[in-house]
Amino acid sequence: MPIKRVKKVTTQPINVIFSHLTNQTRVKIWLYEDTRMTLEGTILGFDEYMNMTLDDAVECDTKKGRRTDVGRILLKGDAITLIQNVRPTPPVVST
Repeated sequence: MPIKRVKKVTTQPINVIFSHLTNQTRVKIWLYEDTRMTLEGTILGFDEYMNMTLDDAVECDTKKGRRTDVGRILLKGDAITLIQNVRPTPPVVST
C-alpha cells in the first residue's frame, strides 16, 4: 500500500480575525486576567497588536449569568486570550 502524503496548511491568526471582520460574524472573546467575564460583539477593525474595535458589545458574566450591553468598545490586544464564533457553523457531513 503506497504511503499517503498529507499537506499541512497553516492559517495565520491575523487571517482568522480578518475573516471574522469581513463576514461580520459575532464573536466571543475570552479575557486574559478576568476569567469569569467574556465579551461578545462584531469586529469593526483591528491592528497588528490585535487591538480591536467591537460593535454591539455585550459583557457576559459566566458565573452569575448576567449580560450587560456596553455598545462600541476598543479592546486592547494583550487582554485577549481566545476568540471564537458565538454561533459556530454546523459541521459539514460528507457522504
